Amino acid sequence: MATRNPTVTYDYNRATVVWTGLLNGDDGAAFEGFDWADASVQITGTFGVGGSINMTGSNDGTNYVVLTDPQGNAITKTSAAVEQISEGVKSFKPAVTAGDGTTSLTVTMYARRNR
Repeated sequence: MATRNPTVTYDYNRATVVWTGLLNGDDGAAFEGFDWADASVQITGTFGVGGSINMTGSNDGTNYVVLTDPQGNAITKTSAAVEQISEGVKSFKPAVTAGDGTTSLTVTMYARRNR
């Protein structure tokens, strides 16, 4: 179990945050996104047997909960997906909750500031 640091690229009023090499039990280091009004997340890679990942968020930086899409569904994925994130939280991070030795995921979050 490791915490993977993201690569963050800024372009004007947008940020692309990429966590790579997420294995079973890993999470991503938090991205402080309190300034970002709109965000979506893309999850790709090898899920392996039983692979599952949550996109989580927190306003206190300690207690993370699973975020939801606009339909109110938890952003918990067992296959590749793209989802809009409904909540505007201070911190975002992915967490791999299950998988096998082949599980290796990439999470790409795209966020946009209010103009």
